[in-house]
Amino acid sequence: MFTGIISDIGRVEAVEMRGDMRARIACGYDMAGVDIGASIACDGICLTVIAKGDGWFDVDISAETLSKTNIGAEGWAVGKRLNLERALRVGDELGGHIVSGHVDGIAPIVEARREGDSLRLVFEAPAALARFIAPKGSVALNGTSLTVNEVDGCRFGINLIPHTQQVTTWGEAQKGDPVNLEIDTMARYVARLAEAGALAR
Repeated sequence: MFTGIISDIGRVEAVEMRGDMRARIACGYDMAGVDIGASIACDGICLTVIAKGDGWFDVDISAETLSKTNIGAEGWAVGKRLNLERALRVGDELGGHIVSGHVDGIAPIVEARREGDSLRLVFEAPAALARFIAPKGSVALNGTSLTVNEVDGCRFGINLIPHTQQVTTWGEAQKGDPVNLEIDTMARYVARLAEAGALAR
């Protein structure tokens, strides 16, 4: 589990296809404290550390993950920067919201504009996921816990303050970028309970 609070910005150092895709990611983490088999969210995708060294770790990325995330949509080119978060530990502060690292779909940026020092972005969610997104609710976008400002059909807007732009990759966002979307787990269960209640009547 994760919180959607980004703790480092990584960089893709190498990519190799060997059945699955393997990537080496440079990071600022003290890798002596990261076990082989540990989970790290990379742009919101929960991936397993399979090898590590001083300032880097390797992950394998399956065809299923490629098909559901922006890795398959745009690829991970060498040099690409990634939002990173280590798995939540018992006793850690829950500053964002509960995030699983299981991407539900891709939401491209359809509008991007500056509003003062903030960056205003509008995304288009897949129709099957749009019903789980509510104004003032939470979503994880490229692994970042963000608050939804408004919803209009399948489109929803968020506002990025300067701090968020500086400590994540969001300062580089542009119209057309495919973005990993994970809907709020609570929203999913509330919708399922509502459906069950409707069926019971």
